[in-house]
Amino acid sequence: MNNSAGCSGSEQRTRQGPLLRYLAAFERLLRTQGYAPPTIRLKVRLVRDFGLWLRKRGIGLKDLSAEHAERYLRHRARRLRPRTDDIVGLSQLLDILRKEGIVAQRQVCKQSTPLDRLLEQYALYLREERAVAPVTVVLYSRVAHEFLAQSFSEGRLNLSALRTLDVLTFVQHQAARGSRKTAAYACSALRSFLDYLRYRGDVTINLSAAVPTVANWSMPSIPRSIAPDHLRRVMASCNRRSAVGSRDYAILLLLARLGLRAGAVVALELDDVDWQAATLRVRGKGGHAHVLPLPVEVGEAIADYLKIGRPISTNRRLFLRSRAPIQGFKSSVAVVSVVRHALIRAGIDAPSKGAHQFRHALASEMLRRGASLPEIGQILDHRNPETTAIYAKVDLASLHTLALAWPGGA
Repeated sequence: MNNSAGCSGSEQRTRQGPLLRYLAAFERLLRTQGYAPPTIRLKVRLVRDFGLWLRKRGIGLKDLSAEHAERYLRHRARRLRPRTDDIVGLSQLLDILRKEGIVAQRQVCKQSTPLDRLLEQYALYLREERAVAPVTVVLYSRVAHEFLAQSFSEGRLNLSALRTLDVLTFVQHQAARGSRKTAAYACSALRSFLDYLRYRGDVTINLSAAVPTVANWSMPSIPRSIAPDHLRRVMASCNRRSAVGSRDYAILLLLARLGLRAGAVVALELDDVDWQAATLRVRGKGGHAHVLPLPVEVGEAIADYLKIGRPISTNRRLFLRSRAPIQGFKSSVAVVSVVRHALIRAGIDAPSKGAHQFRHALASEMLRRGASLPEIGQILDHRNPETTAIYAKVDLASLHTLALAWPGGA
């Protein structure tokens, strides 16, 4: 006999778990994100089973957390074969419940240590007293944390005990594990932190003077760019009749014809393309926006992608993922991946797999065609003229005219 017979609708919903009423909203979210119907059914079944598990253990929504989701998946794995995106499905559900205010966003409270308090005060000093940019505050605080962790790894925080040897040891460690630029940045951050400790009175000697200067020669190397023949092969490798191929072709053209940074390609939105004026609004470093002319070839590639390749979505990003969840790229790593796969398809074993090689190739080609360095800097959105000056190295023909004759003739 069916035990649910004669039960009211509310009683039946209670028996089926506390998540039943939110399944419809969860299913709508999955559809808008482009998931296939079979995948949606599997995810909905997962959430329904999760709700039953919660009911049996008397766990209400107000107490629900990510820890419960992890516990349930371990329980489920003992009976069913785990799927790789099970944790993603439950995370999507929890995001819905948090946005609706149904599940509290609990924060783990931990006891504040002297190190935590010092770093918090240092960050406040950088923001309030030095007016440092937020991203710099984060990076400087990270260097300060690494320095203190290395200097006091086995004891309590004793700032007055810091010596020049601690500073030199830390700098040597930083120089050994990263690039010259990274080491130079770490040294700048360390000087700032040591000056702060002296400002507070925690140290009495000028330790920042002990931080060595990392050699950073101006324009040490010639920019590495993709060869013209390789560029043609990369473009030809894209199947422009497919959805992904049309997208990748448009992205590669933006890199090659306009010299966009990978991050700028990621940030492009539908409204940035002005079809009437044939222009493109590009967001550069620091959110700075500038407008570039839109070449016909690039405009046609974008139009083809919008017609045959771009998934149906309310997302305003120009370029979207081809697989669910349908959304814009999370970072410039996606554009670098497009470049890497294009090089592999074209059979090119290039020393550089990044997107910047297209940018360098455009600058070199403009220089060969007679463009001035200020004109190149304007297209590439260089704030500092010295950044563009490095491309003078690739114009060997012009540099030969500046060479002095060898004494005694040649």
